[in-house]
Amino acid sequence: MAAKKSSKSKAKTTGKGKRIFKVNEHIVYPAHGVGKVIGVETEVIAEMDVELYVVEFEQDKMILRVPTVKAANSGMRALSNELVLKDAYTTLNGRARIKRTMWSRRAQEYEAKINSGDLILVAEVVRDLHRTDEQPEQSYSERQLYERALDRMVREVAAINKATRSVALEDIIDTLSKARAKAAAKAAAKAAAEAPAGEDGEEAAA
Repeated sequence: MAAKKSSKSKAKTTGKGKRIFKVNEHIVYPAHGVGKVIGVETEVIAEMDVELYVVEFEQDKMILRVPTVKAANSGMRALSNELVLKDAYTTLNGRARIKRTMWSRRAQEYEAKINSGDLILVAEVVRDLHRTDEQPEQSYSERQLYERALDRMVREVAAINKATRSVALEDIIDTLSKARAKAAAKAAAKAAAEAPAGEDGEEAAA
């Protein structure tokens, strides 16, 4: 078994590189979403000391160890800033963009966006796969991808705003619902404006 030894949580520069994350800091790891750095350890691997971030993903009951010098290249990043968060909500407010391609190909694209670790790309998946009560139901695979993307976004929004996941979820769903209602009202108004004049209109014009 590899030998382990704990190190202090204070960020410092070592011969292996500079630590870019601190203990108790929330991070985003592309394949797993939001996690928390709970420690820094050193393991002896191939007779070399390798410093590792110990990252806990509480929701998945999982611990991941990431070499500190490879953290950035792995895609591990800090939580999005307020500007990125604002752009993500702007994305939710936008119009769903559904490509006219086979579902298998679209599913791969959605999967890639979810695993990118990019909050805005994840928001695109949430926006595109969200359904209102008036819209056709999702297929099982669509629902699975939607729930994964929504969960990823909820976790990060909650961590950024220091809120509970239920509050973040409610805020995201409310944003989507208002955006769809606004779009539906706009479409209805456009349809009414383009519709032929009724009998009363014809008599008035005569």
